[in-house]
Amino acid sequence: MYGERVTSVDRPAIQPGQQVPDGVAPTAPAVPGAGHAEPGPAAWPTGDVPAVGSTAGPTGDVPAGGWSPAAYQPVEPDRFTRLVVRLHERAPRWAVPLAALGCVGMGMAYALVSDPTRSDPDARPTCLLKLTTGLDCPGCGGTRALWYVLHADLPAAARHHFLFVFSLPFLAYLFVAWAGNQAFGWRLPELRLSSKVIGGFLAAWLAFSVVRNLPWAPFTSLYV
Repeated sequence: MYGERVTSVDRPAIQPGQQVPDGVAPTAPAVPGAGHAEPGPAAWPTGDVPAVGSTAGPTGDVPAGGWSPAAYQPVEPDRFTRLVVRLHERAPRWAVPLAALGCVGMGMAYALVSDPTRSDPDARPTCLLKLTTGLDCPGCGGTRALWYVLHADLPAAARHHFLFVFSLPFLAYLFVAWAGNQAFGWRLPELRLSSKVIGGFLAAWLAFSVVRNLPWAPFTSLYV
């Protein structure tokens, strides 16, 4: 009958707290998975049923012949990933800063060679927003501002993109501090930028992007 535990054909199992009759040897309660069918909820002494996937019995012990959760094998990385990881492990500590410096150098070289000050504002290649709408995007004038900075003409650079010129010293310091730490272990004073400072700068950039497109003087002087 459901809920009745029988561990052998000749004597019943002794319930918790039940007195053992004379001449009857006590029998341990049935253990799930020990060569017979798992009992129902009434078979557990505390009345609790183990969670699905658990290997612990009523007392927290793992039963004999108990089940275990499936083991998932880690996914092996592909050849390209192994190559990148191996190159990163073997590369010297100055390799990444040198690669970043090379990217910055290529950007400066492009600005010097292309000379954006001699081309029309909407000449190709150009900003997609400016090409389709005629409006200056938040980054319009940045290449020309960089060209003027490289030629030590700060007023002309600020005329084309004031916020870009304003942020250059901070960007340069952040790069030098990071590259020096990565390559040589330098511990330069950390430049802490709070979320309020970053949010204020983004808000000023957004306002500058709107003001420079207004068709009234003196805002028309900001149009590039």
